[in-house]
Amino acid sequence: MIERYSRKELKRIWEDQNKYKIWLEVELAAAEAMEKLKIIPRGVVKKVKSKSKINVKKIASIENKVRHDVIAFLTSITQKTGKEGRFLHKGMTSSDVLDTTFNLQLKQSGFILLNDIEKLLKSIKKQSIKHKYTLCIGRSHGIHAEPTTFGLKMLTFYEEFSRNYDRLENAIKEISTCAISGAVGTFANVDPRIEKFVAKKLKLNVEPVSTQVVPRDRHAYFFSVLGIIASSIERFAIEIRHLQRTEVSEVEEFFKNKQMGSSAMPHKKNPVLSENLTGLARLIRGNVMPALENVALWHERDISHSSVERNIGPDSTITLDFALNRLNEVVESMKINYKNMKKNLDLTKGLFFSQRILLELTSKGIKREVAYRMVQKCALKSLENNTSFHDTLLKDKTIMGKISVSNLKKLFDFNYHTRKIDVIFKRVLRKK
Repeated sequence: MIERYSRKELKRIWEDQNKYKIWLEVELAAAEAMEKLKIIPRGVVKKVKSKSKINVKKIASIENKVRHDVIAFLTSITQKTGKEGRFLHKGMTSSDVLDTTFNLQLKQSGFILLNDIEKLLKSIKKQSIKHKYTLCIGRSHGIHAEPTTFGLKMLTFYEEFSRNYDRLENAIKEISTCAISGAVGTFANVDPRIEKFVAKKLKLNVEPVSTQVVPRDRHAYFFSVLGIIASSIERFAIEIRHLQRTEVSEVEEFFKNKQMGSSAMPHKKNPVLSENLTGLARLIRGNVMPALENVALWHERDISHSSVERNIGPDSTITLDFALNRLNEVVESMKINYKNMKKNLDLTKGLFFSQRILLELTSKGIKREVAYRMVQKCALKSLENNTSFHDTLLKDKTIMGKISVSNLKKLFDFNYHTRKIDVIFKRVLRKK
Protein backbone atom coordinates (compact mmCIF):
# COMPACT_ATOMS: atom_id res chain seq x y z
CA MET A 1 0.00 0.00 0.00
CA ILE A 2 1.21 3.53 -0.69
CA GLU A 3 2.71 5.55 2.17
CA ARG A 4 -0.27 7.92 2.27
CA TYR A 5 -2.52 5.17 3.63
CA SER A 6 -0.01 3.20 5.71
CA ARG A 7 0.86 3.16 9.38
CA LYS A 8 4.33 2.01 10.42
CA GLU A 9 3.43 -0.71 12.95
CA LEU A 10 1.37 -2.79 10.55
CA LYS A 11 3.43 -1.97 7.49
CA ARG A 12 6.51 -3.37 9.27
CA ILE A 13 4.88 -6.82 9.46
CA TRP A 14 4.89 -7.09 5.66
CA GLU A 15 8.40 -5.79 5.02
CA ASP A 16 10.90 -8.29 3.59
CA GLN A 17 13.08 -8.02 6.68
CA ASN A 18 10.26 -9.29 8.92
CA LYS A 19 9.16 -11.93 6.42
CA TYR A 20 12.63 -13.44 6.20
CA LYS A 21 12.96 -13.19 9.96
CA ILE A 22 9.88 -15.39 10.31
CA TRP A 23 11.15 -17.75 7.62
CA LEU A 24 14.28 -18.22 9.68
CA GLU A 25 12.23 -18.76 12.83
CA VAL A 26 10.23 -21.48 11.08
CA GLU A 27 13.37 -23.19 9.79
CA LEU A 28 15.11 -22.98 13.16
CA ALA A 29 12.06 -24.28 15.03
CA ALA A 30 11.88 -27.24 12.66
CA ALA A 31 15.61 -27.84 13.06
CA GLU A 32 15.26 -27.67 16.85
CA ALA A 33 12.58 -30.35 16.72
CA MET A 34 14.80 -32.47 14.48
CA GLU A 35 17.64 -32.15 16.98
CA LYS A 36 15.37 -33.35 19.79
CA LEU A 37 14.26 -36.28 17.64
CA LYS A 38 17.93 -37.02 16.73
CA ILE A 39 17.24 -36.54 13.03
CA ILE A 40 20.05 -33.99 12.69
CA PRO A 41 23.14 -33.44 14.89
CA ARG A 42 22.83 -31.42 18.08
CA GLY A 43 24.19 -27.89 17.99
CA VAL A 44 22.98 -27.06 14.48
CA VAL A 45 20.40 -24.54 15.68
CA LYS A 46 22.85 -22.82 18.00
CA LYS A 47 25.48 -22.45 15.26
CA VAL A 48 22.99 -21.30 12.61
CA LYS A 49 21.53 -18.75 15.02
CA SER A 50 24.90 -17.30 15.85
CA LYS A 51 26.11 -17.12 12.25
CA SER A 52 22.99 -16.41 10.20
CA LYS A 53 22.26 -12.89 9.06
CA ILE A 54 19.33 -11.75 6.93
CA ASN A 55 20.51 -9.74 3.98
CA VAL A 56 17.50 -8.66 1.91
CA LYS A 57 19.57 -7.36 -1.00
CA LYS A 58 21.65 -10.53 -1.12
CA ILE A 59 18.55 -12.73 -1.17
CA ALA A 60 17.07 -10.63 -3.99
CA SER A 61 20.32 -10.96 -5.95
CA ILE A 62 20.33 -14.76 -5.60
CA GLU A 63 16.63 -15.01 -6.44
CA ASN A 64 17.25 -13.07 -9.62
CA LYS A 65 19.44 -15.98 -10.74
CA VAL A 66 17.65 -19.05 -9.32
CA ARG A 67 14.07 -17.74 -9.75
CA HIS A 68 12.96 -19.25 -6.44
CA ASP A 69 12.56 -17.19 -3.30
CA VAL A 70 12.90 -19.93 -0.69
CA ILE A 71 15.97 -21.41 -2.38
CA ALA A 72 17.46 -17.92 -2.56
CA PHE A 73 16.80 -17.42 1.15
CA LEU A 74 18.31 -20.78 2.14
CA THR A 75 21.34 -20.18 -0.08
CA SER A 76 21.92 -16.80 1.53
CA ILE A 77 21.70 -18.26 5.05
CA THR A 78 23.90 -21.24 4.18
CA GLN A 79 26.59 -18.95 2.77
CA LYS A 80 26.87 -17.39 6.23
CA THR A 81 26.44 -20.48 8.40
CA GLY A 82 28.65 -22.94 6.56
CA LYS A 83 28.14 -26.72 6.62
CA GLU A 84 25.49 -26.63 9.40
CA GLY A 85 23.18 -24.84 6.97
CA ARG A 86 22.71 -28.05 5.00
CA PHE A 87 20.45 -29.41 7.76
CA LEU A 88 17.91 -26.62 7.35
CA HIS A 89 14.71 -27.42 5.46
CA LYS A 90 15.30 -31.17 5.77
CA GLY A 91 12.27 -33.04 4.41
CA MET A 92 10.34 -29.80 4.08
CA THR A 93 8.83 -28.06 1.09
CA SER A 94 8.59 -24.35 0.29
CA SER A 95 4.91 -24.12 1.26
CA ASP A 96 5.74 -25.28 4.78
CA VAL A 97 7.71 -22.08 5.23
CA LEU A 98 5.61 -19.77 3.07
CA ASP A 99 2.18 -20.73 4.40
CA THR A 100 3.20 -20.87 8.04
CA THR A 101 4.82 -17.46 7.68
CA PHE A 102 1.87 -15.94 5.80
CA ASN A 103 -0.52 -17.17 8.48
CA LEU A 104 1.70 -15.76 11.20
CA GLN A 105 1.81 -12.38 9.41
CA LEU A 106 -1.98 -12.37 9.13
CA LYS A 107 -2.23 -13.25 12.81
CA GLN A 108 0.14 -10.42 13.77
CA SER A 109 -1.83 -8.01 11.59
CA GLY A 110 -5.10 -9.27 13.04
CA PHE A 111 -4.04 -8.44 16.59
CA ILE A 112 -3.23 -4.87 15.57
CA LEU A 113 -6.63 -4.60 13.86
CA LEU A 114 -8.34 -5.92 17.00
CA ASN A 115 -6.64 -3.18 18.98
CA ASP A 116 -7.82 -0.63 16.40
CA ILE A 117 -11.42 -1.79 16.76
CA GLU A 118 -11.13 -1.73 20.54
CA LYS A 119 -10.06 1.94 20.44
CA LEU A 120 -12.85 2.75 18.00
CA LEU A 121 -15.43 1.06 20.23
CA LYS A 122 -14.40 3.24 23.17
CA SER A 123 -14.81 6.39 21.09
CA ILE A 124 -18.20 5.34 19.72
CA LYS A 125 -19.43 4.33 23.16
CA LYS A 126 -18.42 7.70 24.59
CA GLN A 127 -20.36 9.56 21.87
CA SER A 128 -23.38 7.29 22.16
CA ILE A 129 -23.68 7.84 25.93
CA LYS A 130 -23.06 11.57 25.61
CA HIS A 131 -25.85 11.92 23.04
CA LYS A 132 -28.15 9.28 24.43
CA TYR A 133 -31.08 11.72 24.49
CA THR A 134 -29.93 14.20 21.83
CA LEU A 135 -33.03 14.31 19.64
CA CYS A 136 -32.70 14.25 15.87
CA ILE A 137 -34.90 13.18 13.01
CA GLY A 138 -34.65 9.61 11.81
CA ARG A 139 -34.76 9.03 8.07
CA SER A 140 -35.86 6.14 5.91
CA HIS A 141 -35.27 6.29 2.15
CA GLY A 142 -33.62 9.66 2.91
CA ILE A 143 -37.03 11.06 3.94
CA HIS A 144 -37.95 12.28 7.43
CA ALA A 145 -39.47 9.37 9.34
CA GLU A 146 -39.78 9.68 13.14
CA PRO A 147 -37.54 11.14 15.87
CA THR A 148 -34.61 9.16 17.19
CA THR A 149 -31.51 10.22 19.14
CA PHE A 150 -28.00 10.75 17.90
CA GLY A 151 -26.82 8.50 20.73
CA LEU A 152 -28.96 5.67 19.39
CA LYS A 153 -27.45 6.18 15.94
CA MET A 154 -24.01 5.81 17.52
CA LEU A 155 -25.13 2.78 19.49
CA THR A 156 -25.98 0.92 16.28
CA PHE A 157 -22.38 1.40 15.16
CA TYR A 158 -21.09 0.35 18.57
CA GLU A 159 -22.98 -2.92 18.37
CA GLU A 160 -21.93 -3.47 14.76
CA PHE A 161 -18.23 -3.00 15.49
CA SER A 162 -18.59 -5.23 18.55
CA ARG A 163 -19.74 -7.95 16.17
CA ASN A 164 -16.81 -7.11 13.91
CA TYR A 165 -14.44 -7.55 16.85
CA ASP A 166 -15.85 -11.03 17.48
CA ARG A 167 -15.70 -11.88 13.78
CA LEU A 168 -12.05 -10.86 13.57
CA GLU A 169 -11.17 -12.86 16.68
CA ASN A 170 -12.68 -15.92 15.02
CA ALA A 171 -10.92 -15.17 11.74
CA ILE A 172 -7.57 -14.94 13.54
CA LYS A 173 -8.19 -18.35 15.14
CA GLU A 174 -9.15 -19.71 11.72
CA ILE A 175 -5.93 -18.51 10.11
CA SER A 176 -3.55 -19.38 12.96
CA THR A 177 -2.38 -22.75 11.64
CA CYS A 178 1.01 -24.24 10.86
CA ALA A 179 1.80 -26.82 8.17
CA ILE A 180 5.14 -28.65 8.17
CA SER A 181 4.06 -31.73 6.24
CA GLY A 182 6.43 -31.86 3.27
CA ALA A 183 5.68 -32.50 -0.38
CA VAL A 184 1.95 -33.10 -1.07
CA GLY A 185 1.33 -33.07 2.68
CA THR A 186 2.03 -36.75 3.38
CA PHE A 187 4.84 -36.37 5.98
CA ALA A 188 6.85 -38.85 3.88
CA ASN A 189 10.09 -36.99 4.55
CA VAL A 190 9.28 -35.07 7.73
CA ASP A 191 8.09 -36.37 11.09
CA PRO A 192 4.61 -35.08 12.15
CA ARG A 193 6.07 -34.36 15.59
CA ILE A 194 8.17 -31.62 13.97
CA GLU A 195 5.01 -29.85 12.83
CA LYS A 196 3.56 -30.10 16.32
CA PHE A 197 6.73 -28.65 17.85
CA VAL A 198 6.90 -25.75 15.35
CA ALA A 199 3.23 -24.94 15.85
CA LYS A 200 3.65 -24.75 19.62
CA LYS A 201 6.85 -22.72 19.32
CA LEU A 202 5.18 -20.15 17.04
CA LYS A 203 1.89 -20.18 18.98
CA LEU A 204 -0.08 -21.60 16.09
CA ASN A 205 -2.31 -24.63 15.71
CA VAL A 206 -1.43 -27.71 13.69
CA GLU A 207 -3.15 -27.82 10.31
CA PRO A 208 -5.06 -31.14 10.57
CA VAL A 209 -4.61 -32.01 6.91
CA SER A 210 -2.79 -30.04 4.25
CA THR A 211 -2.27 -30.80 0.58
CA GLN A 212 1.20 -29.28 0.64
CA VAL A 213 -0.56 -25.95 1.15
CA VAL A 214 -2.78 -24.75 3.97
CA PRO A 215 -6.39 -24.89 2.69
CA ARG A 216 -7.32 -21.46 1.31
CA ASP A 217 -10.86 -21.45 2.68
CA ARG A 218 -9.22 -20.25 5.90
CA HIS A 219 -7.77 -17.24 4.13
CA ALA A 220 -11.01 -16.58 2.25
CA TYR A 221 -12.78 -16.36 5.60
CA PHE A 222 -10.17 -13.99 7.00
CA PHE A 223 -10.31 -11.60 4.04
CA SER A 224 -14.11 -11.79 3.95
CA VAL A 225 -14.19 -10.59 7.55
CA LEU A 226 -11.90 -7.70 6.61
CA GLY A 227 -14.37 -6.88 3.84
CA ILE A 228 -17.29 -6.86 6.27
CA ILE A 229 -15.41 -4.54 8.63
CA ALA A 230 -14.69 -2.25 5.67
CA SER A 231 -18.40 -2.18 4.85
CA SER A 232 -19.16 -1.14 8.43
CA ILE A 233 -16.62 1.65 8.11
CA GLU A 234 -18.32 2.80 4.92
CA ARG A 235 -21.77 2.74 6.54
CA PHE A 236 -20.45 5.04 9.26
CA ALA A 237 -18.67 7.27 6.73
CA ILE A 238 -21.80 7.62 4.59
CA GLU A 239 -23.82 8.64 7.65
CA ILE A 240 -21.32 11.41 8.42
CA ARG A 241 -21.27 12.52 4.79
CA HIS A 242 -25.06 12.76 4.60
CA LEU A 243 -25.35 14.57 7.93
CA GLN A 244 -22.70 17.09 6.87
CA ARG A 245 -24.54 18.09 3.68
CA THR A 246 -25.43 21.81 3.67
CA GLU A 247 -29.15 21.06 3.60
CA VAL A 248 -28.80 18.87 6.72
CA SER A 249 -25.73 20.19 8.57
CA GLU A 250 -26.27 18.19 11.77
CA VAL A 251 -22.76 16.72 12.08
CA GLU A 252 -19.35 17.83 10.77
CA GLU A 253 -15.91 16.32 10.61
CA PHE A 254 -13.35 18.26 12.61
CA PHE A 255 -11.80 21.09 10.61
CA LYS A 256 -8.34 22.30 11.63
CA ASN A 257 -7.51 26.00 11.91
CA LYS A 258 -5.31 26.19 8.82
CA GLN A 259 -7.17 23.53 6.84
CA MET A 260 -8.51 24.45 3.40
CA GLY A 261 -11.61 22.85 1.95
CA SER A 262 -11.41 23.80 -1.70
CA SER A 263 -8.76 25.15 -4.04
CA ALA A 264 -11.37 27.42 -5.65
CA MET A 265 -14.04 28.11 -3.01
CA PRO A 266 -12.77 29.36 0.37
CA HIS A 267 -16.13 28.77 2.08
CA LYS A 268 -16.04 24.97 1.66
CA LYS A 269 -15.68 22.49 4.53
CA ASN A 270 -15.86 19.12 2.82
CA PRO A 271 -16.24 15.69 4.51
CA VAL A 272 -13.00 14.53 2.90
CA LEU A 273 -12.05 12.04 5.60
CA SER A 274 -15.36 10.19 5.35
CA GLU A 275 -15.18 10.27 1.56
CA ASN A 276 -11.67 8.86 1.81
CA LEU A 277 -12.94 6.06 4.06
CA THR A 278 -15.63 5.19 1.51
CA GLY A 279 -12.95 4.77 -1.15
CA LEU A 280 -10.65 2.70 1.06
CA ALA A 281 -13.56 0.41 1.95
CA ARG A 282 -14.00 -0.33 -1.75
CA LEU A 283 -10.36 -1.41 -2.03
CA ILE A 284 -10.59 -3.78 0.93
CA ARG A 285 -13.84 -5.33 -0.28
CA GLY A 286 -12.34 -5.63 -3.76
CA ASN A 287 -9.75 -8.04 -2.34
CA VAL A 288 -12.38 -10.42 -0.99
CA MET A 289 -13.26 -11.94 -4.37
CA PRO A 290 -9.65 -12.90 -5.27
CA ALA A 291 -9.34 -14.50 -1.81
CA LEU A 292 -12.48 -16.55 -2.49
CA GLU A 293 -11.16 -17.57 -5.90
CA ASN A 294 -7.90 -18.71 -4.27
CA VAL A 295 -9.76 -21.55 -2.57
CA ALA A 296 -9.89 -23.61 -5.77
CA LEU A 297 -6.30 -24.73 -6.43
CA TRP A 298 -5.18 -27.56 -8.72
CA HIS A 299 -4.79 -30.95 -7.05
CA GLU A 300 -2.38 -30.80 -4.09
CA ARG A 301 -0.92 -27.43 -5.00
CA ASP A 302 -0.43 -24.73 -7.56
CA ILE A 303 0.78 -21.16 -7.07
CA SER A 304 -2.07 -19.22 -8.65
CA HIS A 305 -2.88 -17.98 -5.14
CA SER A 306 0.65 -16.74 -4.46
CA SER A 307 0.70 -13.56 -6.54
CA VAL A 308 -2.75 -12.65 -5.19
CA GLU A 309 -1.75 -13.05 -1.55
CA ARG A 310 1.50 -11.10 -1.97
CA ASN A 311 -0.77 -8.16 -2.82
CA ILE A 312 -3.92 -8.59 -0.75
CA GLY A 313 -2.13 -9.67 2.44
CA PRO A 314 -0.35 -6.37 3.02
CA ASP A 315 -2.82 -4.16 1.12
CA SER A 316 -5.97 -5.28 2.94
CA THR A 317 -4.52 -5.28 6.44
CA ILE A 318 -2.53 -2.06 6.07
CA THR A 319 -5.49 -0.25 4.49
CA LEU A 320 -7.94 -1.46 7.11
CA ASP A 321 -5.56 -0.45 9.90
CA PHE A 322 -5.34 3.04 8.42
CA ALA A 323 -9.12 3.26 7.87
CA LEU A 324 -10.00 2.18 11.42
CA ASN A 325 -7.65 4.77 12.89
CA ARG A 326 -8.94 7.49 10.59
CA LEU A 327 -12.54 6.66 11.51
CA ASN A 328 -11.59 6.80 15.18
CA GLU A 329 -10.23 10.33 14.67
CA VAL A 330 -13.50 11.37 13.00
CA VAL A 331 -15.62 9.90 15.79
CA GLU A 332 -13.53 11.40 18.58
CA SER A 333 -13.63 14.95 17.26
CA MET A 334 -16.78 15.32 15.15
CA LYS A 335 -18.83 18.45 15.73
CA ILE A 336 -22.52 18.09 16.64
CA ASN A 337 -24.81 20.91 15.49
CA TYR A 338 -27.66 20.83 18.03
CA LYS A 339 -29.44 23.85 16.52
CA ASN A 340 -29.71 22.24 13.13
CA MET A 341 -30.88 18.97 14.63
CA LYS A 342 -33.72 20.93 16.25
CA LYS A 343 -34.33 22.92 13.06
CA ASN A 344 -34.62 19.72 11.01
CA LEU A 345 -36.94 18.18 13.57
CA ASP A 346 -39.24 21.17 13.14
CA LEU A 347 -38.89 21.25 9.36
CA THR A 348 -42.05 19.26 8.62
CA LYS A 349 -44.05 20.93 11.41
CA GLY A 350 -44.93 17.78 13.31
CA LEU A 351 -45.69 15.44 10.40
CA PHE A 352 -43.73 12.62 12.05
CA PHE A 353 -46.47 12.29 14.67
CA SER A 354 -48.74 10.82 11.97
CA GLN A 355 -48.31 7.23 13.22
CA ARG A 356 -49.45 8.23 16.71
CA ILE A 357 -52.63 9.71 15.24
CA LEU A 358 -53.15 6.58 13.13
CA LEU A 359 -52.78 4.28 16.16
CA GLU A 360 -55.08 6.48 18.26
CA LEU A 361 -57.80 6.31 15.61
CA THR A 362 -57.54 2.52 15.35
CA SER A 363 -57.85 2.32 19.15
CA LYS A 364 -61.14 4.21 18.75
CA GLY A 365 -62.55 1.44 16.55
CA ILE A 366 -61.72 2.76 13.06
CA LYS A 367 -60.35 0.23 10.57
CA ARG A 368 -56.65 0.68 9.97
CA GLU A 369 -57.03 1.22 6.21
CA VAL A 370 -59.67 3.91 6.78
CA ALA A 371 -57.70 5.57 9.56
CA TYR A 372 -54.55 5.55 7.40
CA ARG A 373 -56.33 7.41 4.58
CA MET A 374 -57.77 9.95 7.01
CA VAL A 375 -54.37 10.76 8.50
CA GLN A 376 -52.60 10.66 5.13
CA LYS A 377 -55.04 13.21 3.71
CA CYS A 378 -54.22 15.68 6.51
CA ALA A 379 -50.50 14.93 6.34
CA LEU A 380 -50.25 15.59 2.60
CA LYS A 381 -52.29 18.77 2.96
CA SER A 382 -49.97 19.98 5.72
CA LEU A 383 -46.92 19.09 3.61
CA GLU A 384 -48.26 20.81 0.50
CA ASN A 385 -49.25 24.01 2.30
CA ASN A 386 -46.24 23.98 4.67
CA THR A 387 -48.56 24.30 7.65
CA SER A 388 -48.65 22.79 11.11
CA PHE A 389 -49.78 19.16 11.07
CA HIS A 390 -51.39 19.72 14.48
CA ASP A 391 -53.40 22.67 13.19
CA THR A 392 -54.42 20.79 10.06
CA LEU A 393 -55.77 17.96 12.20
CA LEU A 394 -57.72 20.43 14.32
CA LYS A 395 -59.63 21.48 11.21
CA ASP A 396 -60.59 17.91 10.27
CA LYS A 397 -64.02 17.29 11.81
CA THR A 398 -63.96 13.52 11.24
CA ILE A 399 -60.67 13.05 13.08
CA MET A 400 -61.53 15.51 15.83
CA GLY A 401 -64.80 13.65 16.31
CA LYS A 402 -62.68 10.76 17.58
CA ILE A 403 -59.83 12.61 19.36
CA SER A 404 -60.25 15.40 21.90
CA VAL A 405 -58.22 18.62 21.64
CA SER A 406 -56.41 17.89 24.89
CA ASN A 407 -55.64 14.33 23.83
CA LEU A 408 -54.36 15.54 20.45
CA LYS A 409 -51.86 17.79 22.23
CA LYS A 410 -50.61 14.81 24.26
CA LEU A 411 -50.08 12.83 21.07
CA PHE A 412 -47.54 15.45 19.94
CA ASP A 413 -45.06 14.59 22.68
CA PHE A 414 -41.37 14.14 21.78
CA ASN A 415 -40.74 12.14 24.96
CA TYR A 416 -42.91 9.39 23.54
CA HIS A 417 -40.17 8.61 21.04
CA THR A 418 -37.34 8.45 23.59
CA ARG A 419 -39.04 6.55 26.41
CA LYS A 420 -37.56 3.17 25.38
CA ILE A 421 -34.08 4.43 24.51
CA ASP A 422 -32.69 3.36 27.89
CA VAL A 423 -33.99 -0.18 27.32
CA ILE A 424 -31.97 -0.42 24.11
CA PHE A 425 -28.82 1.00 25.72
CA LYS A 426 -29.01 -1.45 28.60
CA ARG A 427 -29.57 -4.33 26.21
CA VAL A 428 -26.42 -3.42 24.26
CA LEU A 429 -24.05 -2.19 26.97
CA ARG A 430 -24.77 -4.64 29.79
CA LYS A 431 -23.36 -7.57 27.80
CA LYS A 432 -20.06 -5.82 27.10
